[in-house]
Amino acid sequence: MTEPNTTEPNTTEPNEQPLLEIDGLTVEFGTDDGTVHAVSDLSLTVHGGEIVAVVGESGSGKSVTAMSVLGLVREPPARTLAGSVRFRGRELRSLSPRELRGIRGGPVGMIFQDPMTTLNPVMTIGAQIAEAVRLHQPEAGKREAMRRTRELLALVGVPDPAARVRQYPHEFSGGMRQRAMIAMAIANDPALIIADEPTTALDVTIQAQVLGLLRTAQAETGAATILITHDLGVVAELADRVVVMYAGRIVETATVFDLFAQPRHPYTLGLLASLPRLDVPTEELRQIPGNPPDMANPPDGCAFHPRCPLAREICRTERPVLADIGDGRQSACHFAGELDGRSGAQVFAGTRAEVPE
Repeated sequence: MTEPNTTEPNTTEPNEQPLLEIDGLTVEFGTDDGTVHAVSDLSLTVHGGEIVAVVGESGSGKSVTAMSVLGLVREPPARTLAGSVRFRGRELRSLSPRELRGIRGGPVGMIFQDPMTTLNPVMTIGAQIAEAVRLHQPEAGKREAMRRTRELLALVGVPDPAARVRQYPHEFSGGMRQRAMIAMAIANDPALIIADEPTTALDVTIQAQVLGLLRTAQAETGAATILITHDLGVVAELADRVVVMYAGRIVETATVFDLFAQPRHPYTLGLLASLPRLDVPTEELRQIPGNPPDMANPPDGCAFHPRCPLAREICRTERPVLADIGDGRQSACHFAGELDGRSGAQVFAGTRAEVPE
C-alpha cells in the first residue's frame, strides 16, 4: 500500500467560507424493488485548494453525492428529498438548468469515470474541448478556442496535439481519453474539480500517469478537488482529507495521515486491513465479512452492524450520529473511543481475505 501523504495538509482560517457546502443532502431512487436510500442526511464542506477524497464500496453513495452537486442526478427516478448545495455561497439546487450549465465545465470541472461513454463519439476530441472553451468564454473565437485546446492537450501529455485534435474518441486509448477528459475539466480554470473514479479500468502504469495529471491539473488551476474513489492507494497518494461513506452516510472523516495512522470506525479498519502493506509484508490480509446492505431495505441501527465484529445490542437498535471526536475528526460509531490503538488485523482477526493464485 502507498504510504499516506504526510505533507502539510491544506489549511484555511476557521472563519473562511467553504468553497462548497453540502448540508443534509438526502437522495432516493424509486425502483421496481422499492425505494433505494442512496444518500441520507449527508453534510460535507470543501475549502479552496484542498483535495478531499470520498471513499467506500460500490453502492455507498459516493457518485450520487458528486452528481447531485451539479444537478446530474435525473429526477425521476431520483428524488432529492432534502438538503442544500452551496458553491461560493450560491445555492445550486435553486438554479435553472441553463444556470447550472453555466456552472458545469466552468467554475466546476468534472472528470467522469468512463470517458468513452461521456465523450461524443461523432465529434472530434478537439471540437469537444473547443466547444467547452467557447461555452464559458464566448469572447474566444474558433481559432483561439482551438489554440487553447492544443495547449490543454499538450499540458496533459497527449503527444502531437495538433494532429490529435482531429481524431475521434475511438481513436484514443483509454488512458488518452482520460487525459482528454482532464483537459476538458480544466479548460476554464475551475475553482473546483470533481473526479469520479478517474483511474477505474486503467492499468497500473496508466493509473500512475493519471494521478500525476490530477496533481498537474490542481497546480495549474489552484482548484479544490473532490476525489471519488474506492482505491485507498490513490487516497494515500493525493488527498489532504478523507470522507468515508457506508450505506449512503458518512461514517468517518479525518486528515489522510490520521485516517491511515489510526482509524476510528470499524468499517475503515476493515478497509485498511484488506490492503497489502509494504511496511508489514508478512501480515495476513483480512476481509470484511458479509455484503453491503440492501439500500431498499437497510438494517435498523448502525448499517454496518451485521458485518461488524464489535457490534453490540445498541448497534442493532440505535443509529450512531456522526460526532466530533477531537482533532477535527468525526466518527459515526458508538464505540469510537475504544478503537484507539487497535488495528484492523485485530478487529477482523477471524477473517481471511481470498488472494488469487
